[in-house]
Amino acid sequence: MKKLPKNHYIIGIDHGFGNIKTANHCFPMSVKKYDTEPLFSRNALLFGDNYYLIGEGHKAYQPNKVVDEDYYIATLAAIAEELTDANVSAATVLIAAGLPLTWTGVQKKEFAAYLMQNKDVTFFYRKRMFEIHINGVRIYPQGYAAIAESAPKMQGINLIADIGNGTMNTLYVINGRPQNDRTATERFGTHQCMLAVRERYEKETKGRILHESVIEEIFRRGTADLPDEDMEIVAAAIREYVSGIFERLRDHGYDEKSMRLVITGGGGCLVKNFGTYNKNRVSFVEDICAAAKGYEFLAEYQANHGMLL
Repeated sequence: MKKLPKNHYIIGIDHGFGNIKTANHCFPMSVKKYDTEPLFSRNALLFGDNYYLIGEGHKAYQPNKVVDEDYYIATLAAIAEELTDANVSAATVLIAAGLPLTWTGVQKKEFAAYLMQNKDVTFFYRKRMFEIHINGVRIYPQGYAAIAESAPKMQGINLIADIGNGTMNTLYVINGRPQNDRTATERFGTHQCMLAVRERYEKETKGRILHESVIEEIFRRGTADLPDEDMEIVAAAIREYVSGIFERLRDHGYDEKSMRLVITGGGGCLVKNFGTYNKNRVSFVEDICAAAKGYEFLAEYQANHGMLL
């Protein structure tokens, strides 16, 4: 969160298909609606006449984020998380968010209008009241935001691969300049790997089911408390997925000898733990909140140059 004069704040929010990230928080993208206060209500948000339980499980993959109220409610929770850190309950907020690279131009206006559907909004989160005036929304391209601050220092040809839960975005940065005509978005995020792991495990263990939390632990750490033979089944599926990542990168012109590869997003863990790559020419942005921080950096830059607020 960036504080500006007159109690104005810039809050960056990375609306992932798997998780919602702010500069300082990360929680699963899940919103469950209740008519009455849920029994276990630590993460409950009260908006209007309804309660919403935030972060319990994961939302089913949905490429269009404006078809229901879930991402809007999650946005309110994300704002509340950041403002709570500053012990602020009433504020004017500019939302800095993002969309997959090649979707930004098409969906930008619609997503901004969705996030700003109520300029003045009052709600309760964790039993604390928040009164927010939203005075603007800025939408930036995913992938670039995570490296925006360091991009001007990048020399030579750099391919940025942002591997999220739902999509993989690629962008070329040449001598510090992003190339507008060399971007791509594919639906080849870690969710596809999750499905492949489940299918392979169930097939090779003759019907056993591996819990999603165990798979996610393997994604993050490269291992889990499993028998060696079970772990190898999972690892084989992940290696196949990572191989598919590099195949797609090569389809977009990637050459490992003449270019540097920068991988950001949650999928970076899979490449790092299960991939085969040149460690001298492949680097990782390991901060899961990097995109949200990048959105704030870009919005603050514009604010300092008189371009918003």
